[in-house]
Amino acid sequence: MTIRDLVLYPNDVLIQPTIEVEATSEDTHALVQDLVDTMHNAKGVGLAAPQVGESKRVCIVEFEDELHVLVNPRILEWEGTPEADEEGCLSFPGVYTPVERSPKIRVKYQTPEGDDIDREVEGFLARAFQHEIDHLNGVLFIDRMSALRKRMALKKYRKFLNRRNK
Repeated sequence: MTIRDLVLYPNDVLIQPTIEVEATSEDTHALVQDLVDTMHNAKGVGLAAPQVGESKRVCIVEFEDELHVLVNPRILEWEGTPEADEEGCLSFPGVYTPVERSPKIRVKYQTPEGDDIDREVEGFLARAFQHEIDHLNGVLFIDRMSALRKRMALKKYRKFLNRRNK
């Protein structure tokens, strides 16, 4: 079991697009296990490789006791009118704020076994996939907020960090 340190904002690895990986490689399998261990330790529901300092296109989401491992994912289609719902992010501890996301997406990715998956997801799973795939594209959830909401979120984040560092 390897629990990695979470990368916190502002760190350049969080805003850089990631590189594709070989889905079946030992390095990818080890990274996936580290992501799972780190996410469970942090009590999160999703985690992307940049959040542990790796600029690789790998992310995970755990929902309803099912682990989804997405290697080299791409969103192919967004469906429906975007809906606002509260999100948090392990790279922004202490911040929870509404973010608009499409209620349904079509996503293509590989499994660690090398299988190609093309599927539609909706609801919470669609939201979580979008959040984690954004990380792989160098997009943060604060980038999806209005200027006012972003200022408020960053103020809350700085307060959280100041309290934690005392």
